[in-house]
Amino acid sequence: MDLGLKGRRALVLGASSGLGYASASQLVKEGARVAICSRDEGRIRDAAKRMGAALPVTADLTKPGATKALVEKVIGELGGVDILVVNTGGPPKGGIEAITAEQWQEGFQNLWMSVVEGLQATLPGMKERRWGRFILVTSVAAREAMPLLTISNGLRAGLMGLVKTVSNEVAEHGITINGVQPGYHGTERLKELGVPEDKITSAIPARRLGKPEELGALVAFLAS
Repeated sequence: MDLGLKGRRALVLGASSGLGYASASQLVKEGARVAICSRDEGRIRDAAKRMGAALPVTADLTKPGATKALVEKVIGELGGVDILVVNTGGPPKGGIEAITAEQWQEGFQNLWMSVVEGLQATLPGMKERRWGRFILVTSVAAREAMPLLTISNGLRAGLMGLVKTVSNEVAEHGITINGVQPGYHGTERLKELGVPEDKITSAIPARRLGKPEELGALVAFLAS
């Protein structure tokens, strides 16, 4: 099925691997002009080569203003951003007493301000063209808290309220905003959390992990 994305300009954050990579790859397959970013220059360049046709950009989204600067750079390269997919790495595990103020601040900048800066930087152009797609790849933790993912649980739940609020505000301009809440997928992040795969799959009705490309197909559909 042709999703009508040929020539659309997309930026996917956190796209060197996992769900971000899968989402960007699917957009490339649909004919979109795609820019991808990661804080690791080597990894993002390698990801772009594997996709076949993507613009690699390096950015550390834990730094204030980094997402805004990234969007502006990509707008300069592609002439605009019609589709923005925000996908950022998860913060470290830890109980409330173990998490430092610095970790909270970095998590806030990475998870929350990347969304705010991304919205503020892309919405003016989307409104002018009367077409835009903003997709936030978050986590099932936004709906049901997971043990020791304190920072993630707290911030992601609030982000869904932000997504709903802004989606109502911009809908009349031909802009849609969606939050995707993936459960467990076979990604590097899952390995980082150190949860045994058999323990996870036993609690999943399908008895298997999600495949990143399945989530990528959903993101492409929401961008259509």
